[in-house]
Amino acid sequence: MEIKLIHIGFGNIVNAGKIIAIVSPESAPVRRLVASAREDGRTIDATQGRRTKSVIVMENDRIVLSALLPETIRGRAQSDTETEESEDE
Repeated sequence: MEIKLIHIGFGNIVNAGKIIAIVSPESAPVRRLVASAREDGRTIDATQGRRTKSVIVMENDRIVLSALLPETIRGRAQSDTETEESEDE
């Protein structure tokens, strides 16, 4: 099994195969999720001090904060998958 890594900003990379969801931090439930993860030490802050624009929920119960928009991260994850599929053909 090959590990697919995607860039989430400022030189930070996550395993695309472990991502459950990429969501906007605007809603109250997501804010509560991030606050709970911070209290438990499950948050990985990859924003480099900038405003959080997306919250990445990982399989291992970790929450990754990114300064990139969810659409940008989705596009990067999809382009990696599309490139891999075209190489297989």
